[in-house]
Amino acid sequence: MLSWMAWTWPTALVFIGIFSAIGILIALEIRHPGGDERKGVLGLTTTRGDRLFISLLGTSYIFLAWLGLVGFPLWTPLGLSIAWGVFCFWKV
Repeated sequence: MLSWMAWTWPTALVFIGIFSAIGILIALEIRHPGGDERKGVLGLTTTRGDRLFISLLGTSYIFLAWLGLVGFPLWTPLGLSIAWGVFCFWKV
């Protein structure tokens, strides 16, 4: 039924990770309403959801740029993406 899309374990893990992050954000919002707004180094007032979106968007750009400029393997952009995500939730 789902043979039209190339579902692999890495693809499934990416989607599971994104939906898990959204689930954690929902639980945090129920426990501590308001989105934990703060003003970061970019000068934007962001909530937890905004920071997740910025980190996911930056991660996709990191991987696309790496694939376009360097190619495989993808361990280095994975490390860069994790560092970008930590930076987004810490400083943005």
